[in-house]
Amino acid sequence: MILGMPWWVLVMLVFIVFSGYMAYRAMRAEKQLELHYIERDGQVYMKRIAEEREQRDKHKEQITN
Repeated sequence: MILGMPWWVLVMLVFIVFSGYMAYRAMRAEKQLELHYIERDGQVYMKRIAEEREQRDKHKEQITN
């Protein structure tokens, strides 16, 4: 007995705390991964907008010439 509790109760408490820590780490890693994908998708979207703008400008130049 440690601190008036059986040893297995303390082991279970340690595992509960460890499990919470690992869940926090996984949640944080998943959030970073999600932000990475959001950033990449945003860049693809902005590139598509820029390409469409260039095509529109070329089309306007062709019409005015």
